Amino acid sequence: KAMTASEPLTLDQEYEMQKSWLEDEDKCTFVILDRHVYESSQDEVESMIGDVNLFFNDQERARDAEIEVMIAESSQRQKGRGKEAILLMMRYGVENLHVEGFSAKIKLSNAISRRLFEKIGFTLVSTSDVFEEATYRLEVDEALKTSLHCAVPDYRLEAMA
Repeated sequence: KAMTASEPLTLDQEYEMQKSWLEDEDKCTFVILDRHVYESSQDEVESMIGDVNLFFNDQERARDAEIEVMIAESSQRQKGRGKEAILLMMRYGVENLHVEGFSAKIKLSNAISRRLFEKIGFTLVSTSDVFEEATYRLEVDEALKTSLHCAVPDYRLEAMA
């Protein structure tokens, strides 16, 4: 809870939240599944480990998105899944939603997440003692596009049934 700044949800509440976000044009959410669990069980609920989101809240910069990732299953943390989800979402955002810049707001106490975003290339632009968070930024340019292609070469979109 402290890491994600969110309250735990029941499965029904999670579905309701996902449904409301599906209908909201200012948000893009993907649920993160553990591929190995899903391939063996074909159970999406059992396979869920977190989510990754884009929020389009900046009216002055309509092509900018705030990105966040949450790996809810503690056993799945620090295995590269959060990084992969961020990179995949960034590539999706750039190629399909025409995102021109990303920001991330991270709790000052969440050193692991802050390092992750820094390793990806985000730069610290401000901190807020009031909100106890750091704001990071990454502009989209040709070098980033190339980097995303190299970082997630197996990226592909599949139509849902």
